[in-house]
Amino acid sequence: MLSLLRKPTNIQTIYLSLVAGNTLATSFIWGINTIFLLSAGLSNFEAFLANAFYSVGYVLFEVPTGVIADTYGRRISYMLGALTLAISTALYLYMWHIQGPFWGWALSSMVLGLGYTFFSGATEAWLVDALKATNFKGSLDSVFAKAQIVGGAAMLIGAISGGIIAQMTNLGVPYILRTLVLLINFAMAFVLMQDLGFKPTRPKNPINEMSKIVNKSITYGYKNPPVRWMMLSAPFVVGVSFYIFYALQPFLLELWGDDKAYAIAGVIAALTGLSQMAGGFFSPKIRKLFKLRTSYLLAGTLITGFLLILVSMVSNFWVAIIVVFLWGLLFAALVPIRQAYLNGLIPSEQRATVLSFDSLTGSAGAIAIQPALGKIADVQGYPASYAVSSIFQFAAIPFIYLARRQKPKSDPIEI
Repeated sequence: MLSLLRKPTNIQTIYLSLVAGNTLATSFIWGINTIFLLSAGLSNFEAFLANAFYSVGYVLFEVPTGVIADTYGRRISYMLGALTLAISTALYLYMWHIQGPFWGWALSSMVLGLGYTFFSGATEAWLVDALKATNFKGSLDSVFAKAQIVGGAAMLIGAISGGIIAQMTNLGVPYILRTLVLLINFAMAFVLMQDLGFKPTRPKNPINEMSKIVNKSITYGYKNPPVRWMMLSAPFVVGVSFYIFYALQPFLLELWGDDKAYAIAGVIAALTGLSQMAGGFFSPKIRKLFKLRTSYLLAGTLITGFLLILVSMVSNFWVAIIVVFLWGLLFAALVPIRQAYLNGLIPSEQRATVLSFDSLTGSAGAIAIQPALGKIADVQGYPASYAVSSIFQFAAIPFIYLARRQKPKSDPIEI
């Protein structure tokens, strides 16, 4: 088994399989999650506030779980994530079944956030370390772009099937399927993942070891200007993307004229998957137009902001679909470039924790931005909330520009 793992192609296959499994499990509910919350009696504000508590869980546990990945290993972290998500999804389903109080939704969402923090940073760090250990000679951008395509395909399948299954049965069944897939992911990681290029420390004093890693991660993260400025752009981009995605289904169903068309909601979520696939496919081609990754990121962030303004002005369902698809394509095309930029500046020993810091920063923005935009949707409607979201999107641009001014070694694009 170990000899098979020591080939870059096999490492990539395992990574892409894990991405596909994660995304498939998650996407079963993406098309219906906001509708699921609203059907439990929550308002738009409460639904997005529940999502914000998911982000609170992300913020609270991001660094501790990142440290676990950097001490006990990426494999252990991944398996803990799959198990925690399976349990929290079952808790979510229970809250829906009993029409539970808001505090119960908040707690469920925080546990859900805990589950995802075990994944964030760990899977990506596992890939980068394993590729280096197996003398991979290719470009990380291309690997991450493949992940966007595979993840998009899994989202396409999961979102459409989740919506159709909900339409044929009820809103709870896709959550049961999600739990089953997560348990399969756990088994796959147990068998296939090995920590290559990284040796878990198994510290005698975990608290002291975690403290050392956090301090080093701050040194290589927030105290490292090109990393810091890129991280500080994350709250705006991540906060907006979370809201756009989860508001997309009720917004477009409103344009469609039937808020009970769950199958259409699944197709809408699948559209995001299709745009992600397209973004991953076109990302390597678009990057040839730029010499610097930050130039790519600046242009993409600006254009996606203008597309959000355009969405807010559209009243036709099909036109809105086209504009949203273009927004999703460009957003997805930016992800591999940003990942390669950050990974090129972080040492292996601190990679998972620093990447967790990055996720934490993005989640902090989602905590504030999601309920704020949800309240605007309650008071003034979804189009107004999309218009305001563009302002948050544009706010990321100065930070990306400041990162560019540092002239980091990972900024030039290798052709």
